[in-house]
Amino acid sequence: MENSLYQAYLEILREELVPAMGCTEPIAVAYAAAKARAALGALPEVVTVAASGNIVKNVKSVIVPHTGGLKGIAAAAAAGIIAGDEDKELEVISAVSPAEVTQIAAYLQKTPITVEELQSRCVFDLKVTVHSGTHCASVRISGFHTNIVDMEKDGVSLYHRAYAEGGTAGNGHEKLNVEQIVAFADCVKLDDIRETIGRQIAYNTAIAEEGLRRVWGAGIGRILLQSYGDSVQNRAKAMAAAGSDARMNGCELPVVINSGSGNQGLTVSMPVIVYAKELHISEEKLYRALCVSNLVAIHLKTGIGCLSAYCGATSAGAGAGAGVTYLYGGGYREVAHTVVNALAINSGMICDGAKASCAAKIASAVEAGLLGMQMYQHGSQFRGGDGIVTKGVENTIRNVGLLAHEGMRQTDQEIIHLMLDTAAEETKA
Repeated sequence: MENSLYQAYLEILREELVPAMGCTEPIAVAYAAAKARAALGALPEVVTVAASGNIVKNVKSVIVPHTGGLKGIAAAAAAGIIAGDEDKELEVISAVSPAEVTQIAAYLQKTPITVEELQSRCVFDLKVTVHSGTHCASVRISGFHTNIVDMEKDGVSLYHRAYAEGGTAGNGHEKLNVEQIVAFADCVKLDDIRETIGRQIAYNTAIAEEGLRRVWGAGIGRILLQSYGDSVQNRAKAMAAAGSDARMNGCELPVVINSGSGNQGLTVSMPVIVYAKELHISEEKLYRALCVSNLVAIHLKTGIGCLSAYCGATSAGAGAGAGVTYLYGGGYREVAHTVVNALAINSGMICDGAKASCAAKIASAVEAGLLGMQMYQHGSQFRGGDGIVTKGVENTIRNVGLLAHEGMRQTDQEIIHLMLDTAAEETKA
């Protein structure tokens, strides 16, 4: 493999597979709030959070870790202000003391925190503005979770970088394709990925096991095992779902994310880990298979965009199917057909925000990925002309990206309106 491409793929893995504590959208709010507090240099007396509809959608229903069970944008901002370490990015509230949990609740009670919808062409856009006396500071994040584009204090710019919708979280994403992903997995030096992939295995396994150990949220992982038994296919779904059960409902364990999402990080990794254990696969082969699953998911998500009406678990489930196919000895041809089959099965699943039901959607996405693999193993496949499927895996991936990024814009707006209307009704009740 050409060295420049090899290095680009390594860098994508290192940039994308990072730890996060809690659902990444509220954590992005906490991160911006912590940065704004630091810029202000004082405890804010008034706070305003302006957020795009997609962020509102993904923060509304998840518990923010280390807050004693609080939900929502205001809670996330308060957590970042009171207890956030602004240098830790997506682990900004990973070290909160019991005393600070109490302080977060008290701060929420006494401090005006206004939440506004930010009208923006960028689907991931948020701005936190804080005031203390006559002083004011603000931080704006656009495009992806840690991408600070503006920071000001008292009208003076402290930091600025240009950002346009369509940018990516790192360099080289446009170079991804399924054939080269498999080639990279075949030749990558284990020492180059050991830290990144090893951390994903350790962190995501730990929170998945916690999701089965206790009742979190809707308990989808436990229900799958109790209802459908202990087959490897069911355990693969249950472990991924259980990790989501825990993190959507306030578990204070980190997850290694994929494409900016902890749920996608769990979906793309846990099925591969479960199958590797069942099949007594070597550590080396597992690491290589996780390169396939992660990079395929990132490749799919690059065209879809950071946030949309298209459920990200779908792309991650296709990635998981690709990784398991690789464990079974599949090469480019087998992986490509698995991905196409999985996308044909499950590309209609919508994203209506981060919440407990994400665990059930993850189970569905993993099922589609595994069915896509089984189809090809049994000589069955979807072909060009079957719906959005077209000839060639890259062309089908391109179609999915267009469907999600362009075709579902109006769907996304309607979902957000429905959720905001429901929230308003709940408030009145």
